[in-house]
Amino acid sequence: MRIAPTEFVFLYKIARMDLEFEKNRDHNTMLLSDLRQLFASIKQGGGKERLEKIRSAGKLTARERIAFICDKDAPVLEIGGFAGHDMYLDEGGCPAAGVVVVLTKIAGRYCIVVANDASVKAGAWFPITTKKNLRAQELAIENHIPIIYLVDSAGVFLPLQDEIFPDKEHFGRIFRNNAQMSSKGIVQIAAVMGSCVAGGAYLPIMSDEAIIVDGTASIFLAGSYLVKAAIGENIDNETLGGATTHTEISGVADYKAINDQDALNRIKKLIDKTAAPTLAGFNRSNSVKPKRNPEDIVGILPRANNLPYDTYEILDCIVDEDSVEEYKPEYGKTIITAYARIDGWAVGIVANQRKMVKNKKGELQFGGVIYSDSADKATRFIANCNQRKIPLVFLQDVTGFMVGSKAEHGGIIKDGAKMVNAVANSVVPKFTVIMGNSFGAGNYAMCGKAYDPRLIVSWPTAKLAVMGGQQAAQVLLQIETSKLKKEGKKISPKKEKELLETITNRYEKQTEPIYAAARLWTDAIIDPKETRKWISTGVAVANHAPLDKPFNMGVLQV
Repeated sequence: MRIAPTEFVFLYKIARMDLEFEKNRDHNTMLLSDLRQLFASIKQGGGKERLEKIRSAGKLTARERIAFICDKDAPVLEIGGFAGHDMYLDEGGCPAAGVVVVLTKIAGRYCIVVANDASVKAGAWFPITTKKNLRAQELAIENHIPIIYLVDSAGVFLPLQDEIFPDKEHFGRIFRNNAQMSSKGIVQIAAVMGSCVAGGAYLPIMSDEAIIVDGTASIFLAGSYLVKAAIGENIDNETLGGATTHTEISGVADYKAINDQDALNRIKKLIDKTAAPTLAGFNRSNSVKPKRNPEDIVGILPRANNLPYDTYEILDCIVDEDSVEEYKPEYGKTIITAYARIDGWAVGIVANQRKMVKNKKGELQFGGVIYSDSADKATRFIANCNQRKIPLVFLQDVTGFMVGSKAEHGGIIKDGAKMVNAVANSVVPKFTVIMGNSFGAGNYAMCGKAYDPRLIVSWPTAKLAVMGGQQAAQVLLQIETSKLKKEGKKISPKKEKELLETITNRYEKQTEPIYAAARLWTDAIIDPKETRKWISTGVAVANHAPLDKPFNMGVLQV
């Protein structure tokens, strides 16, 4: 049997595509495997010995408490699991920022749960711990859902107190949020399950209701040693601030629990009797599986961030099949705008197209770059979604806005500003997935962290930076060599090469998704096939907060 030349070319292309798919899948699967291994070690908190010490005291660990309180089969989205990674190494590290935060269901209600991890420096608060707690409260406030505090903390980590205590977004903001949430009718329940000292003692008592565990928990502004030093009084911690003291004498706590499980069951009962929420009314129909298996994403994504791919193939793995209604498909092609459904929820998708496309004049446009026509289209689409109360999903793989004289003369800054304005003023919930690159002002226009997405997650293939590594390294190299020359030092070609390599490696590390997640620039690094679950759960949670203000773009240079 002879194969015609045209058939041979076709079969060759198919085989080539299959080979690329397999190579991509192997590479990206390895990235996921490395992340899972790292996260498994982070989950050990302060280590097995410290976790066993907690259990031997008759207590549950932070993660065991969360597992106990969550509804069976409920989604459990961990927020900030990588927070603090590779930070504070001189102080022994701070895995997961010393606090576990999840978005889940308790007694059928979506809740945020915040559990201090006493295995990490006795649950002490590092700067990143404060930032993570504030993020948890922000999620409760934005979505108008209950927040549960499982308190077991020694208070502020004193060696870093200057980075935790006095500023606007520091420790005191926690209590300010307690007060404001209470005024907004957002339910807050605290269970003191270990230490609760100094300023931290205000958190559970500023909650709506407080539970304290008998025998293992205590609440006081100053412990027995400090009391002795300050006023000369001899008293033990249990008498000073134990469960009996605070439920029978001071009235500080509302309920005494016999153990951790009893306290957690009490929380379930309290949530169970809370009134049903007023919903925003976002549109949902029956969920339909995507056209392609979500597991295919790891084969579609290229092995390097500078290689192109067709974003429509990614959409086929994420959105419900046959749900896409694309907006202006022939205009501004480097951004895809489409109405669609994800797990039945109606959403508006704004996604960077990563392959080369031709504009209306037949000119080639680079994939991942935002041009004037793309920005113009996205701005109008975002306004439409706000008008119709459709949540927005941003799929980022953006290298920035187009540069050069043609783009500048065409008003790229003006069109980009309009898009940023629309994103900033959106009143519908926004969700951001960083698939690949997230560079420069493209990060802002595609709803980066500064633009208040309800959830922002990245895939293991993500990179966040002002610009790409190679470009940035060359700029930094010029600055460094200029500095050395001014100091009278000679730079040989070999030295310059070594310097470039050092700068590139340092810069590339700062662009990695783990680096971003450690600093809470993103909420999580997720397996791409979990994207539907994160967005669907996010919209379901956002549905608890009715939209209470109109969409207004403000003043624009049209």
